[in-house]
Amino acid sequence: MLPHTPNGYRRGDMKHDGTVTTHEETLNRLSRIAGQVQGVRRMVEEQKYCIDIVTQIQAARSALRSVELQILRKHMQHCVSDAFASGSQKDADEKMEELLRVMKKQY
Repeated sequence: MLPHTPNGYRRGDMKHDGTVTTHEETLNRLSRIAGQVQGVRRMVEEQKYCIDIVTQIQAARSALRSVELQILRKHMQHCVSDAFASGSQKDADEKMEELLRVMKKQY
């Protein structure tokens, strides 16, 4: 299990600038991404220039990747780390298999 910081948050919740990444912040980011996707839909409906549409799709994809990595990082720092710290080889192996399955889907 990860040690807690003096303010009670687990170190895995800390961002690079020392502030805490919360579920609320992740949900806010996902809401912005949903807005981007709706914007792409409007662009298609309005028959905007193709390259402008593709550029917006790439931006939304990049934003989703960023959220995905943030969630994976927290999973590794919490769930995977806790499984290894528990001393249970079975739990550790299960978490590693989960990660490998997710990584395989990337390709």
